[in-house]
Amino acid sequence: MPETLIELFCEEIPARMQKRAAEDLQRMVTDALVDAGVTYEWARIHYGPRRLMLALGGLPGAAPDRKEERKGPRVGAPEKALDGFLKSAGLASVDECEQREDKKGAFYVAVIDKPGRPVPELLAEIIPDTVKKFPWPKSMRWGAGTLRWVRPLHSIVCTFDGEVVPFEVALNNDTVITSGNVTYGHRFMAPDAITVSRLEDYEVGLDRAKVMVDAEIRMQTILHEAKTLCEAQGLELVEDEALLEEVAGLVEWPVPLMGAFDESFLDVPPEVLTSTMRSNQKYFAVRDPKSGGMAAKFICVANVEAEDGGTAIADGNGRVLRARFSDARFFWDEDKKRTLESRVDDLKKVVFHAKLGTVHDKMERVAKLARELAPKVGADPDKAERAARLAKADLTTGMVYEFPDLQGIMGRYYALADGEDAEVADAIRDHYAPQGPDDDVPTAPVSVAVALADKLDILTGFWAIDEKPTGSKDPYALRRAALGLIRIILENEIRIELVTQLISHGDRFEGHDPAVTAFALADFVGDRLKVSLRDAGKRHDLVDAVWSMDSTHGQVPGAANARDLLLIVQRVNALSDFLATDDGANLLAGYKRAANILRIEEKKDGAPVSGTANTELFSEKAESDLYAAIDAATGIAREAVAKEDFAGAMAALAKLRGPVDLFLDTETGVRVNDDDPKIRANRLKLLAQIRDALHTVADFSKVEG
Repeated sequence: MPETLIELFCEEIPARMQKRAAEDLQRMVTDALVDAGVTYEWARIHYGPRRLMLALGGLPGAAPDRKEERKGPRVGAPEKALDGFLKSAGLASVDECEQREDKKGAFYVAVIDKPGRPVPELLAEIIPDTVKKFPWPKSMRWGAGTLRWVRPLHSIVCTFDGEVVPFEVALNNDTVITSGNVTYGHRFMAPDAITVSRLEDYEVGLDRAKVMVDAEIRMQTILHEAKTLCEAQGLELVEDEALLEEVAGLVEWPVPLMGAFDESFLDVPPEVLTSTMRSNQKYFAVRDPKSGGMAAKFICVANVEAEDGGTAIADGNGRVLRARFSDARFFWDEDKKRTLESRVDDLKKVVFHAKLGTVHDKMERVAKLARELAPKVGADPDKAERAARLAKADLTTGMVYEFPDLQGIMGRYYALADGEDAEVADAIRDHYAPQGPDDDVPTAPVSVAVALADKLDILTGFWAIDEKPTGSKDPYALRRAALGLIRIILENEIRIELVTQLISHGDRFEGHDPAVTAFALADFVGDRLKVSLRDAGKRHDLVDAVWSMDSTHGQVPGAANARDLLLIVQRVNALSDFLATDDGANLLAGYKRAANILRIEEKKDGAPVSGTANTELFSEKAESDLYAAIDAATGIAREAVAKEDFAGAMAALAKLRGPVDLFLDTETGVRVNDDDPKIRANRLKLLAQIRDALHTVADFSKVEG
C-alpha cells in the first residue's frame, strides 16, 4: 500500500524543541487524516537541527465514502433557525432531513453523504494547515513574511506513493513555498539537493549526504565514539543523558573529539568545571578512574569531518574552555576571601518575596525550625541551626551569581574552606534536595533537619499569603517542595505530626490563621501524597480512606488529625494487603451494603444512626453473633491501632466477615426494616456498629469497589 513522506526543512531548530515538534507534526497530520476516515499501518518520525520528517505507510488511495449526521433544531422551531441549519448542512428543505425523538421531543437530523476524497488531495490541505497552526513554543517572522515558524522555513517535501503532492504555503503576499521532492544534505560537507520519493531513499540519500536523520542513532554514535576516545587513554566518560540528547540535536553528522585543558584548573571544585562545560560549551566531562576525580580532558562534538582529524577544532574548543575556567577560578579565589558567616548579613539586601521579606528573614525562620526538628530526626540541634543560618549565604557569592545551579553545592565548599563542621557543610549542600523525582533524598540527620525546615517554611509561607498553585501554574514550585517533603519523611521513616508542626511554624507569619493555613496546606500535601503513591502503584482511594482518619490516635486542638505521613502510608499498605484477600473483599462488600441501608434510612428518618444496640431486643441468633463479633473485633482492632499494628487490626476485622454475611444474607439473614420500630432502630444500630468498627482503621466509604 502507498506511503507518504513529509519533510519540513528550515534553519537550525533549538535542540530542546525538536522531539516535541516531530511528535506534534505526527499528531496533527494523523489526527486530520483519521478525522477524514483515512487509516494507516505505521508511522515514523525523524528530527534534527534543520528538519522535521514524518513518514506514514499502509495508506489507502482515497478516504472511504462516509455519512455525516448533524443534529438540527426542534420540529416546529422558528423558520430563521431552520434556514440557518439547512444552509450550514447544504440542504434545500427540511424534507431532506430525518426526524428523530429524544426525551425533549422531535428534532431534525441532516444525514449528509460525503464521498471519499483521494489521500493526496487531503494531504494538500492538511500540510499547509499544519504549517500555519504549528504549536511552536516560540516562533518568528522573517523579512516581510507573515508565516510564523521557529526559524526561516526553506522547503517542504511531500510525496504520496512516490509522486509529489502539489500545494503552496504562503510566506507573504508575494512569496510562496511550493511542495516538492527535494531536500538537502549536510550544510558544509554535502549541501547539494537530493531527490527523494519514499522513506527508504530519504534515509539512504541523506546518510550518503552526511546527515544522520535518526536522532537515536546520533545519540548512540556520540556515546559510543566518546567512550572509545576515553578508553583509548585509560579514562572514563562522565555520562549525561540530558546533555547527550541536547548535543545530538545540535549536529547532523556527529564527530566526537577529545580536547585538553591545563591541569591547574583541577583545583577548582569539579562541579564548577562540569557546569561550565555542560551549560556554556556543551562538552562532556572525563573522569580518571585511578584517582576517581576529573581528568584534564573533555569531549566536544563537531559537526564536520575535518581534514586534520579534528585537531584544530579540539584545540580551539580547548582555548575557549580555558577562558571559561579562568573566570570560574577567579570567582572561586575571590569568594574564598570572605567567610560564609560574613555573608549572612548580605542576605538582608536580597528579597525573597515582597510579602515574605528578605532571604535573611527566611533564614531566621528556617534556623529556628531546624533546631525544633533536629531531635525528631536524630540531629544535633546546634549543628542543624548553624547549617540553616549558613545555607543561603552562598547566594551572595560571585560563583553562584554566575552559575545559579551551583547554589548549595558551592556553599558546602566554602563552608569546608572556612573550617565548618563536615555535617554542617553537607547540610548546606543537601538542603535543596530533592528537587526532582530522580534526585537522592538527604539521609544525614543534620541535612534532613535543614531540608525539612526549608521546605516546610516555603510551603507555610506561601500558603500564609495565599499564593497557591492554580491549575498548571506553580511559579514557586510548591508542588515540587511538597513532593520533596513527602519523600524526605517517608524514605527516612520520620515521625512528624504535620498539622501540629505547620500550626507551630505558621505562628511566625502574620496576617493569617495558622490553624486554617495548616489544614489547607496539609490537604495539599495529602493530594501530592496521593500522586506519589499512585505513581508507585498504590490506589488513590485507599489514601483517601486513611487520610480522613485520625492517623495519630489523638486530636490536635481544633483539628481533624495531625497527618503523620509515615503512619498514613503504613495504614495504606495494610489496607491494600487486607483488601487483596477474600475476607477483605467480602467484608468491604458487606460494609457497602450496611452503609447503603444506613444512608437510605438515615435520609428517611432525617437523623444519623448512632449508639450501641440493645441486646435485650435481639430475637435472632445472627444478631447476637454479630454483636459479639463486633465487640471483640473492635476492642482488638483499637488496641492494635494504638500499637500501630495495622496488619493486626485488619486481621481482627477480618473475623467480622462471617457474622456480617449471615446478618445480611438475603435469604437466611435478618430483616433490618422490621415492622416493630424499636427492633428496626436496634438493627440499624448494629449496622452502624459495623460501620464504626471498620472505621477504626480507615473510612471504608471512600474505598472504591
